[in-house]
Amino acid sequence: MIWPLEGPLRAPRTVRVRCTIRPARLTVDGIDGDLNQEDEDNSRMLDDIKKTLWATADKLRANMDAAEYKHLVLGLIFVKYISDTFQAKRGELTARFADDADEYFLPDSTPERLAAELEDRDYYREVNVFWVPEAARWEALRAAAKQPDIGKRIDDALSLIEAENPKLKGILDKRFARAQLPDGKLGELVDLVSTIGFGSSAAEARDVLGQVYEYFLGMFASAEGKRGGQFYTPRSIVKTLVAVLAPHHGKVYDPCCGSGGMFVQSEEFILSHGGKLGDVAIFGQEANPTTWRLAAMNLAIRGIDFNLGREPADTFTRDQFPDLRADFILANPPFNISDWWHASLTGDARWHYGDPPAGNANYAWLQHMLHHLRPGGRAGIVLANGSMSSSQNNEGQIRAAMVDADVVEVMIALPGQLFFNTQIPACLWFLAKDKRVRRGEVLFIDARKLAVMISRVQCELTGEVIERIAGTVAAWRGDAAADGYADVAGYCRSVGLAEIAEHGHVLTPGRYVGAEAVEDNDDDFATKMQALTEKLGEQMAKGAELDAVIRAKLGGLGYEF
Repeated sequence: MIWPLEGPLRAPRTVRVRCTIRPARLTVDGIDGDLNQEDEDNSRMLDDIKKTLWATADKLRANMDAAEYKHLVLGLIFVKYISDTFQAKRGELTARFADDADEYFLPDSTPERLAAELEDRDYYREVNVFWVPEAARWEALRAAAKQPDIGKRIDDALSLIEAENPKLKGILDKRFARAQLPDGKLGELVDLVSTIGFGSSAAEARDVLGQVYEYFLGMFASAEGKRGGQFYTPRSIVKTLVAVLAPHHGKVYDPCCGSGGMFVQSEEFILSHGGKLGDVAIFGQEANPTTWRLAAMNLAIRGIDFNLGREPADTFTRDQFPDLRADFILANPPFNISDWWHASLTGDARWHYGDPPAGNANYAWLQHMLHHLRPGGRAGIVLANGSMSSSQNNEGQIRAAMVDADVVEVMIALPGQLFFNTQIPACLWFLAKDKRVRRGEVLFIDARKLAVMISRVQCELTGEVIERIAGTVAAWRGDAAADGYADVAGYCRSVGLAEIAEHGHVLTPGRYVGAEAVEDNDDDFATKMQALTEKLGEQMAKGAELDAVIRAKLGGLGYEF
């Protein structure tokens, strides 16, 4: 079901969705009803809401650049979220204060005492709910949506929220007063965001808002094209990295974290496997200030505790976690960047396998991540295909040293057209510090033909394909829950280091997995061969005719041969 939110928004309606396997509660135009439907129906309903919200938000953008507009939309969604979760907690406290069986019960409380108790910040902070000052609460912003100074009011509200919540200091982007939207459009955007209800509890709010936020990140990335890839990695690639690494505990690090998608998916993986928030400690770094803020908001919305460094900073020249040794590293660094080098990096301790070339950072990223792995730790990195075979400017020597040191665990060739920002074919590197299993071997997987098209210009890996890839790696590692491993022609093969050395330490999976086995059918072959032979005869005859025409034309011009 899609609600018609198009056009001017006068009386915003509330849409509340619970995306769980429990019966959902839906409120539209003040009509409540229990929807006894399965999780699939809930998911479809939320997808419809997301698409409708995006269509309306994009219409309000007018001529404003998507790169600028996303900060307004995502910023408002974030403010609505923290306000909703604050109010949900406030409602919960009100009920508990009135319940004589509850430890929070306030006997003989006056309205004044109740109001004062509800303003006690400790009740909110102890459950990681952001405190929202009265002037910054969503109801106040919504009431002023049609005022000409609504932009300044939002900026002031963000400043008040930051002052009350040190964790958000410097994260909220106060750009609403100078937004270049046509008159009234910002107010309409506030009205639009007001239609989203994020549930009756903080947990439900995180679930729904997190999905809406991620959906909008992806749509903005698509709208921005090439620039969008700077902050967003397609979900299917992230899910593949996470599924193969299985980061279920310890420290997780991303040195170029973008909008934080790797961390979000890691937490989702943990929750889906019976773990809980907090089983991993999140560390990330991002150089772009606006992207750094997007990441912080994305993680805050999810209720994920994080450390993104003191400020945005370049990972190579200002490594904010020099002593970090992570259990898992997941990263999608920018491909083939040529302007990364600085003289201060000469002789850096991270270049254990050789000095990376100043004109390409690929092998700087690989070595940076190896440096930050603890013994037994694993890393998954997205890189351009050229990284698997390049021998320019010392890259071949570095790769050979890494292979011989047995730190390369798995190589996966990806299909083309997975990314918003580039058509450069990509691959996944999986590295291991002090391998525990399969020493002296590398697993190669060729997944180039396993994607499905989701638009004219983009494809993705389905859940089934991701499960297959992760299952193959798990089986190869000898995981108890996985089936036994076997090479599959055209898809996967385990290769010893000596054979890789014979191939010049090239790590392209297609070189090792061979061709896919096809069923031999003599009758079918004979039929096809006959047809091909006939076709070839026709083409040769046509070719002879064209030769004769060309000879005649040239002869007419005085060029005989």
